[in-house]
Amino acid sequence: MRLKTFPGGSHPPDQKHFSSSEPITELPLAEKVVIHLSQHIGAPSTPFVKVGDEVKKGDLIAGAAGFVSLNQHASISGKISKIGKFLHPTGIMSEAIEITSDGKNEAIQLTDDEDYLTFDPVILRERIAKAGICGMGGAGFPTHVKLSPPKEKPIDTVILNGVECEPYLTSDHRLMLEKGEEIIAGLKVIMRTVGASKGIVGIEENKPDAIDVMQKHCTKEKDLSVIAFRLQYPQGAEKQLIYAATRRKVPAGGLPMEVGVVVQNVGTAYAIYEAVRYQKPLIDRVISVTGSMVKSPKNLRAPIGTSFADLVDFCDGLKGELGKAISGGPMMGFAMPSLEASMGKGSSGLVLLSPQEAHSIEEHTCIRCARCVDACPMNLMPLGIVNAVKYDDAKMAIRAGLGDCIKCGSCAFVCPAHIRLVQWIDTGKIRYAAELRN
Repeated sequence: MRLKTFPGGSHPPDQKHFSSSEPITELPLAEKVVIHLSQHIGAPSTPFVKVGDEVKKGDLIAGAAGFVSLNQHASISGKISKIGKFLHPTGIMSEAIEITSDGKNEAIQLTDDEDYLTFDPVILRERIAKAGICGMGGAGFPTHVKLSPPKEKPIDTVILNGVECEPYLTSDHRLMLEKGEEIIAGLKVIMRTVGASKGIVGIEENKPDAIDVMQKHCTKEKDLSVIAFRLQYPQGAEKQLIYAATRRKVPAGGLPMEVGVVVQNVGTAYAIYEAVRYQKPLIDRVISVTGSMVKSPKNLRAPIGTSFADLVDFCDGLKGELGKAISGGPMMGFAMPSLEASMGKGSSGLVLLSPQEAHSIEEHTCIRCARCVDACPMNLMPLGIVNAVKYDDAKMAIRAGLGDCIKCGSCAFVCPAHIRLVQWIDTGKIRYAAELRN
């Protein structure tokens, strides 16, 4: 069978061998967690607690500040010890709520609604919103918003993203192997919520065991299928995934709903299943702690807000001097100044590299080879955007496709001159977003 894919892209070494065979392990009770009020796209959550309050695991501690926002819940039981600025996984300082454990691990009472698939879509959306679920592949868009398309944009297909194309990361892979049935149940919930008649699970070819597992769970479901994709980065990007699976092209500046599709990460589908059936808030997730500097790489189920330092300690620490710590994957993740940052709902991985792997490469003059153009999955001219940003020409940068760039890093990966294309484009996005706000 010919594997499906998209035009462009690159082929970075996948480096999955560090943790792909490691089963999901439960992290012991954390002594302290830091729950950030901005773990998502949209308005930061509003605190509902004050210092000194006692909470149980699952208690609501911050509420959504509008429709495009998110609820936040306590991931351990204990006392609110501080509300203030803490280091965020993106490397910035951000408002957050610190909870110090009482050692009891007391949790709110959950329910079990076995007939959850018969619920009205309105109730399904309400439970998803109440649980504080956002996209867990890294983007962090509030899920209840994504599952509320306007009536004039009917959805006929839901695609679950099990591609996990970022090098090193294996949390989605392990989740599909160990929680495949629950993920498919979450897919059915999503389909019912948006009224879709077709469900697809997309997985890259380097995960044959996950493809087999998910196919077994779909064999008796006439409306569900599994598609194997060619190993090609960024296969998991929404627009590229949609094109590879359906041959539908999302228009420039448009959203997947424009072509009748909703895309969700497999981890998000699992969280949706738990939220709808058991009314469990999103208070933990699976994260890969991996890379050449980790003594014992693992896939951990950890409470939201656990510090990266605690995760590394549970993996037996570092092998030596750390060169770089990345929240997420090396292509689209964020380099962090410290392991004291705490994981969020979108934290799919922590990659730890040696000084040799993280060494800085000097930029050289562009040789006009056009490799960045060939690699761009969005059919853009990355250097044209970068030159416009360098000369502070906003109109030219936008015409060149600044808004359409998905910052996948393919252009920078293939550039023989080592030009920091993604960093310049990101600078442009930040600069012009600030101008629009003003």
